Amino acid sequence: MKIHPDPDGDRRRPPLANRGGTLRTLRRWLIRAIALWCALTLVPVLLLRQVDPPASSFMMQAAVAAMLKGRENFRLDYRWRDLEAMSVQLGRAVVAAEDQRFAQHRGFDLDAIEKAWKGNRPGRRVRGASTISQQLAKNLFLWPGKSLLRKGIEAWFTVLIEATWPKRRILEVYLNVVQFGDGIYGAEAAAQHYFRKPASELAAAEAALLAAVLPNPLRLKADKPSAYVRSRRDWILVQMKNVETDWIR
Repeated sequence: MKIHPDPDGDRRRPPLANRGGTLRTLRRWLIRAIALWCALTLVPVLLLRQVDPPASSFMMQAAVAAMLKGRENFRLDYRWRDLEAMSVQLGRAVVAAEDQRFAQHRGFDLDAIEKAWKGNRPGRRVRGASTISQQLAKNLFLWPGKSLLRKGIEAWFTVLIEATWPKRRILEVYLNVVQFGDGIYGAEAAAQHYFRKPASELAAAEAALLAAVLPNPLRLKADKPSAYVRSRRDWILVQMKNVETDWIR
């Protein structure tokens, strides 16, 4: 008896050659997408290695949010200053407060990540382990939040920044774009707003006070420091003694 193949089954099952061609096409598109992503992210990182950023992603988002809420009194205060035009005390204070292994690691402090992982248990206050490089990547290019997607993109930008920028440039840009208050971004704007002086004249205690509000600059106030801010300032002043400054200059 002669058995005829099922014509419907033949149609449901594409030839192996066609399936192989489809996989090759998908692979080519994937490679192109990855190449495009690398180019789109690497170009701005390389550009900002030399060019001072006119604004950051966080600044623009804050301005848009204020406009949508009808905050007519909102003002964005951002004044770029080269690292040489800032008090060395501010760099020491921020490194002491935010990332004491900044000069040694390559973007990720594995020891801090391990401690944070062990410490972040139910019922305990959540501890962070973001380095200055990670915070810079987030402030410059991304958005607030703790989603896995944002953390993944943040890690990618951190790798690019650490691979192409010297540590001194990372600190310089960070001190210029980090938020110190509502609409107040960067060391110069903060020094003028809170102390009525340029960032080049900040004393150690003033620099430590600014660094003390960085975890939450909208709630913690440098001009009206709470007991917590004052205690954090005092802790930072002690830690600053362990921060070497030769590489900053």
